Amino acid sequence: MRVHRRLAFILSLLLGGAFAIPASAQQTEPPAATPGKPKPPAVQPPKPVAPAPPTAGPAKPTLLAQFSDWGAYTATPNGRKVCFAISKPTAAETKPPDRPRNQPYMFISTRPADRVINEVSIVVGYPFKTSTEATAQVGSTTFQLYTQGDGAWIKNAAEEAHMVEAMRAGDSALVRGMSAKGTESIDTYSLKGLSEALDRVAQECK
Repeated sequence: MRVHRRLAFILSLLLGGAFAIPASAQQTEPPAATPGKPKPPAVQPPKPVAPAPPTAGPAKPTLLAQFSDWGAYTATPNGRKVCFAISKPTAAETKPPDRPRNQPYMFISTRPADRVINEVSIVVGYPFKTSTEATAQVGSTTFQLYTQGDGAWIKNAAEEAHMVEAMRAGDSALVRGMSAKGTESIDTYSLKGLSEALDRVAQECK
């Protein structure tokens, strides 16, 4: 099972409000981002367990370009370059309804120093129920996700490239999960602009 302290780092940047997410997809104030695979945080609420952003190197992400509902960013925490595409859901539902939680995100990161390309990470805005899985449905295909804290990653790493290709060709992704308090979340992500954002990320982080 992968260690996600890098994701936590990227997410800590998100909390810092360093970048803006495509306005077409966001109807609320944009957040900030942190490079790496750390733990999921939120836009302006109190910081979660994610580690504090490092002091060495330009940690704040830089917007490369916005493509419809997805933004392409780069950052260099501690001298290690990270590039990622990120978006917020166009629809976020909870059952029971209107349960409070932090802003959810989906991002796909590339970290040349770690030989990681297009790693899909999802932040749901609440701690997942222990020992439970989440799902991401793209078209007719459902991908199983394992959870850690408030983050989720594809369970079978061998399917990650297939998931990314399905997202490139798809219209939307539906992410479902269960919180530690028994609240179900159903988040819908538009995939409009994702393919272009990933191409820009690949160009920046070769």
